[in-house]
Amino acid sequence: MRENSKKNMPDIMEAIFDAGYLIFDLIAGILFFVFSKGNPLFILYGVLTLTLCGGDAFHLVPRIIRAVHGSSEKIRKQLGIGLQVSSITMTVFYIILLYVWKLTFPELNAPAAVEAMIWISAIIRIVVCFLPQNNWCTDDGNMKLSILRNVVFAVTGIGVIILYAISGNANGYHMTRMVAAIIISFGCYLPVTLFSKTKPKVGLLMIPKTCAYMWIIAMGLQLLF
Repeated sequence: MRENSKKNMPDIMEAIFDAGYLIFDLIAGILFFVFSKGNPLFILYGVLTLTLCGGDAFHLVPRIIRAVHGSSEKIRKQLGIGLQVSSITMTVFYIILLYVWKLTFPELNAPAAVEAMIWISAIIRIVVCFLPQNNWCTDDGNMKLSILRNVVFAVTGIGVIILYAISGNANGYHMTRMVAAIIISFGCYLPVTLFSKTKPKVGLLMIPKTCAYMWIIAMGLQLLF
């Protein structure tokens, strides 16, 4: 049964933005593979991009359908499962970004403590995301687990930030921009996950968060071309 079938402009604009984002990721992923010429760095960038695209599609495609056709119980369930999947794939995204750093700066060694920090926090978050107590498919969710999984996710992000801060502008790649992009993504993402249910307008922060991820992919494309 469809609910709230009446379309409104903000929902349609969001659907267009989400579709554009997914198309950008898909095209970028294909470009990385086509023009990599066997370079492991750009192959990994391709994996990174398609991981981001595939994971987010689980959540964004139902949102696009909801914007066009209205909500339903099936859509709400798909949104919940999609949120769980994208939470896991975003964590994998940062693990892959660790190895992107290693291939970009082979002359540098990641501090063992930082690498352990990234891996341990990422594994904890993925395990927490699989717990049924998260109540992904309900409106209430689980605030305690939401805080836990996002605190450890922030630790993962901080670990990756440290790596890109260490490499700085080595080799003229100007990868300090990666630090800015990750900070923006987390600065926008965390308030949404914690407060969007009580303050829906906070959800608008997902737009700059998404743009920050597109920026990360664009940095890889800049290296490729």
